[in-house]
Amino acid sequence: NQVLEMFDHAYSNYMEHAYPADELMPLTCRGRVRGQEPSRGDVDDALGKFSLTLIDTLDTLVVLNKTKEFEEAVKKVIKDVNLDNDIVVSVFETNIRVLGGLLGGHSVAIMLKEKGEYMQWYNGELLHMAKELGYKLLPAFNTTSGLPYPRVNLKFGVRHPEARTGTETDTCTACAGTLILEFAALSRFTGTSIFEEYARKALDFIWEKRQRSSNLVGVTINIHTGDWVRKDSGVGAGIDSYYEYLLKAYVLLGDDSFLERFNTHYDAIMRYISQPPLLLDVHIHKPMLNARTWMDSLLAFFPGLQVLKGDIRPAIETHEMLYQVIKKHNFLPEAFTTDFRVHWAQHPLRPEFAESTYFLYKATGDPYYLEVGKTLIENLNKYARVPCGFAAMKDVRTGSHEDRMDSFFLAEMFKYLYLLFADKEDMIFDIEDYIFTTEAHLLPLWLSTTNQTISKKNTSTEYTELDDSNFDWTCPNTQILFPNDPMFAQSIREPLKNVVDKSCPRGISRAEESLGSGPKPPLRARDFTASNPEHLEILKKMGVSLIHLKDGRVQLVQHAVQAASSLDAEDGLRFMQEMIELSSQQQKEQQLPPRAVQIVSHPFFGRVVLTAGPAQFGMDLSKHKAGTRGFVATIKPYNGCSEITNPEAVKEKIALMQRGQCMFAEKARNIQKAGAIGGIVIDDNEGSSSDTAPLFQMAGDGKNTDDITIPMLFLFNKEGNIILDAIREYEAVEVLLSDKAKDRATIFKGKMIPNYIIDSNLEMENMDQKSSENDSHKPNSEEAPSESQDAGAVSEEPEGGEESSAVGDPDPLSPASTASASVAMADQDPHASGPAEAGAPEPACTPGDSQPQEQNTQTEASSKAHWDSKVQPMESILADWNEDIEAFEMMEKDEL
Repeated sequence: NQVLEMFDHAYSNYMEHAYPADELMPLTCRGRVRGQEPSRGDVDDALGKFSLTLIDTLDTLVVLNKTKEFEEAVKKVIKDVNLDNDIVVSVFETNIRVLGGLLGGHSVAIMLKEKGEYMQWYNGELLHMAKELGYKLLPAFNTTSGLPYPRVNLKFGVRHPEARTGTETDTCTACAGTLILEFAALSRFTGTSIFEEYARKALDFIWEKRQRSSNLVGVTINIHTGDWVRKDSGVGAGIDSYYEYLLKAYVLLGDDSFLERFNTHYDAIMRYISQPPLLLDVHIHKPMLNARTWMDSLLAFFPGLQVLKGDIRPAIETHEMLYQVIKKHNFLPEAFTTDFRVHWAQHPLRPEFAESTYFLYKATGDPYYLEVGKTLIENLNKYARVPCGFAAMKDVRTGSHEDRMDSFFLAEMFKYLYLLFADKEDMIFDIEDYIFTTEAHLLPLWLSTTNQTISKKNTSTEYTELDDSNFDWTCPNTQILFPNDPMFAQSIREPLKNVVDKSCPRGISRAEESLGSGPKPPLRARDFTASNPEHLEILKKMGVSLIHLKDGRVQLVQHAVQAASSLDAEDGLRFMQEMIELSSQQQKEQQLPPRAVQIVSHPFFGRVVLTAGPAQFGMDLSKHKAGTRGFVATIKPYNGCSEITNPEAVKEKIALMQRGQCMFAEKARNIQKAGAIGGIVIDDNEGSSSDTAPLFQMAGDGKNTDDITIPMLFLFNKEGNIILDAIREYEAVEVLLSDKAKDRATIFKGKMIPNYIIDSNLEMENMDQKSSENDSHKPNSEEAPSESQDAGAVSEEPEGGEESSAVGDPDPLSPASTASASVAMADQDPHASGPAEAGAPEPACTPGDSQPQEQNTQTEASSKAHWDSKVQPMESILADWNEDIEAFEMMEKDEL
């Protein structure tokens, strides 16, 4: 029932405020129309002015038993949607969301018509639209390889003078390999074989281009030559649904060749990529070499695919690891490191984890997964719900929002959550008769016996003989697959219960603790201390030598041939790669993290959180846990560059002012003199937004700013207008300035608020107890900056301000030769904060975590290695290093 209520909240707000636009912008309560909002780059390629969210949601309405709403929605799609727009869209996104949405809608429409109560008027209109769209996507396949161009113009196709597309050379593996379900279903529904033929040709080409020794595929491929452009391989972004569609194509179409290909790839995945519970990218030519030290959130689908495959144990392990990350951060960050720190802090309300939770519950019947689903629901209501829908998280560490609610949130999230909790009697049809596409659209399994126009077996391809049990399960029966022992799943999960907590706050000691007296894990770059004799001995074993340069810096050089063994050499190379990543992140980590502006008055009640830039002067919000709370007031003059003429309106309030015409510090002094308790500077550049512009921090004016004691924050134009619009509509608007969004239960302790806020199941405990205004919630004070945060600090100037570097550039990293790499590190300065220093910001341990207290003495701190600040630019260094990596990959006889 709660899932239904949440769906109604999201769907009704889309229909009221956004339709016929493609998506809802839940913070500004309006539709996102391509070309009318600032460009978000490739993300906007999903938008085609074809009411994307409504089409994507069609079959979700029927799953949630909303047949009347479905009937109305289908009529709207038929009447209003135009597929002939002069607009360039992603072939991949349009296929899975729009073509899949139309086919899923058609599948459930004919099912309802057959049942006899609803849709009696329906005559295949959605299928006709799907066929029209299919023909509009076909020009993208006009390549010699059969791989489609990544983009197509709905009106003019590709390579047409007016198409504005067709010049691309590369596409992602998932983009070209995630077509077979929709295209084959379209062919089977209509009897027109061309769609299935094109999708099969693309899949065949990818299979032929796999790396033959590892049986892995890369992330990006040249659509004309078939050369791998990006040679790293994993199960996350760029590849994910290629694997999914191989297995599901076998299920839907009954073609054994798809199962054989999937099993061949799956064997390679479990051999090289799976490091339970982690799934780490590797190089396709050197599969024993990790390609990166972080994972992306899209791999959360993989446990669900493993359930379909019949491999339950690793599915439980990876799912449990992901769940622990969610419990740490409330949501799954877009990317997180192998020790579960935040790498990319965004979360666009992705449904992949909910999908895997549903499949694991179906396979095991373990009520534990119902508790997991309950956690997902509570977090969505608590942190993402806003008055006009659900807003994506801009930063899971601060709880700030992005003005974004993607169509997949309605298409997938609510479908999987509803099915997780629904009993058979809650469903009006048997979900087992359908297969889910990657966008969770429903295609009927009876298509496998319909219009089979293509020969079943691809006899031209040879398959690798595998000596394991991958072929034992063809289509596993969950009745016999899962052991009868109810403790089986728990026994797998138990060792992983604290893996995130153990890894997140501490360094190498956590691994030593967990392993006891067993073999120690490889030395990680973040833990390295230049004066530690044990660390130096480990470096020597890995073929890494430490050189003290004349200018005081310390340089690391690796020669693989000097390593004690080939495994030690691989550890050394991985260590050097980690050093490079640390150096590139160092500049960001020395920056102040983003702050939060939370609107707490009626009707927002803390549900809208805006990302704000910090100031290098004034109150440090990270050291004042309660933040600063007050009503906002616009100052006169609005630029705040002279004495405030309306001090009576500003006193004891948070002052709003415009950017420009003077320094930020001068504005702060003027409003502080007028009695303001805080200040928010709003960007004067029309349309600027934290969605599209990097966040920066406000610098002082070069003088002593100790006299400024109030907090100052910066909002871009779009976020600032949300507050200004609220003032116009509600007059009295109260906000909370803090280091991160506060739990609404904490904000409203002892205060009367409307029942519907509580009824939304927001977990506000002890609402009836009177307590002090002081915030008792103690989140971490130290957070890493968001991925988009600018490296510089800006001081306001009459011309709009110039950027100046607030911290030094990262240290140079230059390769010594093809088989060596060097990392230069700054001299030991007890006052500098290096990348491995325990006192540096902990980027990952978010709301509710207990951060370990600072234990480093100055002597310990001085033994750390720090990065120099006046050396070669990072871009050229990374380019050099990437060339070395390329050379390593191509040296087939290299015995690293």
